[in-house]
Amino acid sequence: MDLVIAVTALVAASPVMIIVAMLIRLTAGSPAVFSHSRVGFGGKSFNCYKFRSMVANAEEVLKEHLEANPEAAVEWEETHKLRDDPRVTFLGHMLRKSSLDELPQLFNIIRGDMSCVGPRPIVKDELKRYGDHVGEYLQTRPGLTGLWQVTGRSSSDYPSRVALDSQYVRNWSPWLDIVILFRTVFAVMRFDRAA
Repeated sequence: MDLVIAVTALVAASPVMIIVAMLIRLTAGSPAVFSHSRVGFGGKSFNCYKFRSMVANAEEVLKEHLEANPEAAVEWEETHKLRDDPRVTFLGHMLRKSSLDELPQLFNIIRGDMSCVGPRPIVKDELKRYGDHVGEYLQTRPGLTGLWQVTGRSSSDYPSRVALDSQYVRNWSPWLDIVILFRTVFAVMRFDRAA
């Protein structure tokens, strides 16, 4: 099911993906796509693809911003996200609001790194936040979409995300995946709930 959905979506989305890649290169330079190491099935790391939505020197910008803004540092520590992220470009904001930045993850699904539906792909440092639920996270592939995206998206706090990921794994069924896929369409339209 993953392969059929991912290949079909990739063919359908390819014109949009080409336009997005061109816009990124025109407004922010190369590369248009970047990869970041995420934790996959069984704890194996994989390169997760996304359209680049940040400035080229994102790590340096983040460090300076957190040092200068204690409130932002607390927000980053609690959620691993920032509401007003100085690293994100103008085009990047639009890509994130529409979730178009995640389209390259269709290649991750085709490669077998990810599933269409599953827990959020996380970085290694986030594993400790899963506590007793880390085993549940590691027994499935991360998803392009998931229960947390259709429930609260980025408005969810971190413990809620962990609980939703754990709930998904414990209650998995093909029907749950189908429901989440349909709900994803409506969740993406809720731009106010996006990252």
